[in-house]
Amino acid sequence: MAKYTLKDFKSDQEVRWCPGCGDYAILAALQKTFPVVCEEKGIDKEKIVVVSGIGCSSRLPYYVSTYGFHSIHGRAAAIASGMKVANPELSIWQISGDGDALAIGGNHFIHAIRRNMDINICLFNNRIYGMTKGQYSPTSKLGAITKTSPYGTVENPFNPGSLVMGAKGTFFARSIDTELALSADIMLQASRHKGCSVMEFLTNCVIFNNGSHAEFSAKEVKADRTIVLKDGEKMIFGAEKNKGIVLDGHQLKVVTIGENGVTEDDILTHKPHEDNLGLQMMLADMKGPDFPVALGIIRDVPDITYQDEVEKQLEAVKAKAKVHSVDELLRSGSTWTVE
Repeated sequence: MAKYTLKDFKSDQEVRWCPGCGDYAILAALQKTFPVVCEEKGIDKEKIVVVSGIGCSSRLPYYVSTYGFHSIHGRAAAIASGMKVANPELSIWQISGDGDALAIGGNHFIHAIRRNMDINICLFNNRIYGMTKGQYSPTSKLGAITKTSPYGTVENPFNPGSLVMGAKGTFFARSIDTELALSADIMLQASRHKGCSVMEFLTNCVIFNNGSHAEFSAKEVKADRTIVLKDGEKMIFGAEKNKGIVLDGHQLKVVTIGENGVTEDDILTHKPHEDNLGLQMMLADMKGPDFPVALGIIRDVPDITYQDEVEKQLEAVKAKAKVHSVDELLRSGSTWTVE
């Protein structure tokens, strides 16, 4: 197996996103991750396939030097699922935007998760349709003014994390385009997970939705309005590292350490590998101004995968089969020789 570097995963194609687009950072993180994936899995880069649907983010297969498939709108998960079942040795990475995955592709998205297909889904969420010039998407904020909602949207947005949890997903993580190291770490952990790994990357669209996530991603507020969850560590955040998350009855609550007798011992410890779907859904659903937005790996638990069960079923059928080849089938039963 060859020893790869980041440069080995850069294609000769000009990257054509708008200057300042958050997609550049996710591409860089992915190119940084692929050499490690190859080393850890003991595979050549020809075993990596990048599949996309339609949209700005879905141009990404052109920008990485791997096998790729630019499919049709909303159907990336279907293509990726078929590839994985046909060739389980492949490391498959699906690239989708919030419109591509959650609107026209919503059905394929939730069933890939429900089936626990062993694929890695990178969901670029900029809360807008960018390539088609600024229509609101399933994740656009309530009241958002867009080309197709000139007076403001009148519907609540999807929270991708809640959607993943609702489909009994086994892996969900979240990062921001400005957090390159965190994004790369999430991708690596997703690669190690056996099952459907969904990664939500909060990206900025400088043209049609500039400041897409500024209410919590802006430098001056990020420390107080985001929390990076780490396995085995206390859920502490804030510019002064004095805020924490506790469980108050059946609800999460933000507290200040040192006030009202609260100590670090009272703060929840993050355990993404425990199958605690209710708590993990609450963490994925946190949002301001009362709560920070959770970043990092929120859920990472084992379960059976679709392709493993298909392979077991095939082996069981083969073991009981009386016919093992097409030639045997043709010669089975009554036969005649015509001279």
